[in-house]
Amino acid sequence: MTTANGIHTTAGGLVVSDPGILGGKPVFHGTRLPAQSLFDYLADGFSLDYFLETFPSVTREQAAVVLRYGWKRIEVELAA
Repeated sequence: MTTANGIHTTAGGLVVSDPGILGGKPVFHGTRLPAQSLFDYLADGFSLDYFLETFPSVTREQAAVVLRYGWKRIEVELAA
């Protein structure tokens, strides 16, 4: 979803891209934490629990929704 002021949201509103926050880099809603950090931590072998301990502003539910959303996007692309 895009608003008139250029703010985009995705993953049920849990990820926001706002030109005024980190130059529009997608962040977890209400934070300045890039959503990419979650994927980077997991790709580097860190556990979800470690990520959540490191970034307490993100809940387990938020992280799970973002991960599931990413997987669903992959499924959609492969089905096309």
